[in-house]
Amino acid sequence: MTKQITKKSTLATIDIPSWFKVVAIIALVWNLLGVLAFAGQMMLTPEMLAELPVAEQELYASTPLWATIAFAIAVFFGAFGSLLLLLKKALSTAILILSLVGVVVQMLHTFLLSKSLEVLGPNSMIMPVIVILIAIYLVWLSKNAQVNGWFS
Repeated sequence: MTKQITKKSTLATIDIPSWFKVVAIIALVWNLLGVLAFAGQMMLTPEMLAELPVAEQELYASTPLWATIAFAIAVFFGAFGSLLLLLKKALSTAILILSLVGVVVQMLHTFLLSKSLEVLGPNSMIMPVIVILIAIYLVWLSKNAQVNGWFS
């Protein structure tokens, strides 16, 4: 006679805070605004650039391709990662980490390798710092949500 052991499976429901969806929606909108900023920069015509002060024209002209690619990675992966965050998918963490890497590489150029600070002044660095902090927060939020079992 064999003894049959059955294991009962219990389905526990995990309470996801009500603010999570709101934050995920705000993150998605934020990153979609980044996509629009990227598209706007890519659609600058020579005529539009000519209307800028010469120092700003030189900033655009001296931006290397790798910095532009980093900008694209930052915003497109940020938007996709935020959508995955909203959909409560664990993949959001990896995608948001890639976005953060794009942000860091882009800001490396902005802060250290270009003359942005000199041309645009110290106040121009406020938005890049905010971008970095939000990207870090979104990675943390995604990891935290994963640890707490909020993702499928």
